[in-house]
Amino acid sequence: MADIYHRRQMAEELAERLINPGMLDRPLQSGLFLSGMRRTGKSTFLKEDLIPALERHGAIVIYVDLWANDTPDKAGMILNAIRAKLKELQGPVGTVLDVVKRVTKIGAKASVFSIDMEVSKVGEKGGVTLPDAITKVVDKTKANVVLIVDEVQACLDTDSAQGLMRALKATRDAVNIRPDTPGHFLFIGTGSHRSMVNEMTQRRKEAFFGAATREYQMLDEGFVTWVLKDKSVSIKPSLATAVEAFRALGYRPEPFMESLEILNQVVKRGESADVAFRSIIWTKRAALADKEINELDRLGPLAQVIFGSIAAEEDGAKGLYAAEQLASYGRTLGRDVRTEEVQSKIQELVQVNLIMKRGYGTYEVTDPFVREVWIEREGNITI
Repeated sequence: MADIYHRRQMAEELAERLINPGMLDRPLQSGLFLSGMRRTGKSTFLKEDLIPALERHGAIVIYVDLWANDTPDKAGMILNAIRAKLKELQGPVGTVLDVVKRVTKIGAKASVFSIDMEVSKVGEKGGVTLPDAITKVVDKTKANVVLIVDEVQACLDTDSAQGLMRALKATRDAVNIRPDTPGHFLFIGTGSHRSMVNEMTQRRKEAFFGAATREYQMLDEGFVTWVLKDKSVSIKPSLATAVEAFRALGYRPEPFMESLEILNQVVKRGESADVAFRSIIWTKRAALADKEINELDRLGPLAQVIFGSIAAEEDGAKGLYAAEQLASYGRTLGRDVRTEEVQSKIQELVQVNLIMKRGYGTYEVTDPFVREVWIEREGNITI
């Protein structure tokens, strides 16, 4: 399927809230962190819908995906993306400045634009600082500058990336706090490690402590309907079955479309497409869940017991270190369990993105899909 499912209304609404915020949306200008599970369409939404929507509002948008390559220098990746956009802005008017000119006060006849700085050294020692560089761009273009960092949690891995996040926070403050600023610097971070993304706004030592955190809105029935209308899908289940199948796969578009492809290859004449599709989906569902749940085998029996106690609580589990809970772990494992052991295993479960901290002393399973499959298996539930 060559085309892309667009979510233009959702993107336009978010862009409007960022660029022209009402009173309740002003906290978004302190930074917006979107979290959601892997393979649910976040990056596609950013690149195909949100960035064009922001540009329609005249924003200068810088995008960088920290998982685009395996370099450990995440700070360098972000700086290079910023420098590339600054370079693109300078010289003969190109696509970026054309976008800005349509909305801002830059002269419509301008053919050359200069921000008068050595772009290659921006953010480096001896070069123009990030706050100074972005402030100059905002003042000369009268436009908003939006930096989108995909898989932003990778910035937690190195001191250099942490330092860059502090520089970006300083940039935000330098531009946005001015009473008569002609534009703003907006930071959007997205990530698939929900716990780490939340940590970047909830821990006081983090640069963007206090910034807004939101859950990425999953694809819905509209996506399923769009897929079923494609001419390449000659054999298709009913809409109701397809919607339920999409939900059963954790709202992940790729395995859903892979399952449709299998259906079109293997369904037999006279066989119900719905029956065949359900069989394919539950096989695919089990395989997807195994990739996550098998991580528990590596972490050991105590991790499995802790995970199970968290999964059993729909609204989050508390008291994981309490004496009665330690005794419960011990009865299950047939040995004494110490508080330090539980703390260590919880940290490991958070690190591998199986659980996340929901509030003070409260934990939940990161992916509702994984929790659902775990409960089905533990309860020997047949669907």
